[in-house]
Amino acid sequence: MRSLRWAVAWMCVTFTRGLSPEEVFTRYGAEPSQARLLDWDAASDLVSGDSDGGTVSLLRAGRIGEWAFCVEEEGGISFGEESLAELSRGTETYSVATTDGIGVFQYWRDGECIENFEPGMEYTRPEQTSPWWDRVEAALAAHEGEDAGMAPVVALVLDHLGITLDDATLAGPWPSLTLAEDDAPSAPVGDTYRSEGPVPPGTVEIL
Repeated sequence: MRSLRWAVAWMCVTFTRGLSPEEVFTRYGAEPSQARLLDWDAASDLVSGDSDGGTVSLLRAGRIGEWAFCVEEEGGISFGEESLAELSRGTETYSVATTDGIGVFQYWRDGECIENFEPGMEYTRPEQTSPWWDRVEAALAAHEGEDAGMAPVVALVLDHLGITLDDATLAGPWPSLTLAEDDAPSAPVGDTYRSEGPVPPGTVEIL
């Protein structure tokens, strides 16, 4: 967990298959042309937190292999159902978030929520058998008492995806911008298959 300190504090992160950072920003409701290539220290100087226009989040996005990531600080846009429905349209998205003492794991596919629970909160455990519930619980139990936040869950997802997003990687220059919560998607947009039967074969590859 020493290499994932960024995932311990208040943060939200999404991993989406096959998108570019520009597409990720667009689906979040941001304007990609406003992004600047900034390292962690420089990006932290951008305005975030509460402002007259409401909550403003710092978003940093990039692509590693097949997966685009977006790390959000000082906000909760990344785990809202509207944002995740839009982000996962035509593909799949994993979301891990911790905000004000609440941790959430979600998995979305083509605008549909497949998994959504709060680790450790039994009342949120999916009624149907969920391999992710057991894996997430085991990951957190292995680091109990270490004040690791949701970092063990992020590590679990990264291992599942076969990519690295540790402190050193995230500290480098990545496209960065700020986004007001009011500008985030309020409803899914674009074409989805949610009302058109199963997703056509080959549209989404599931790990």
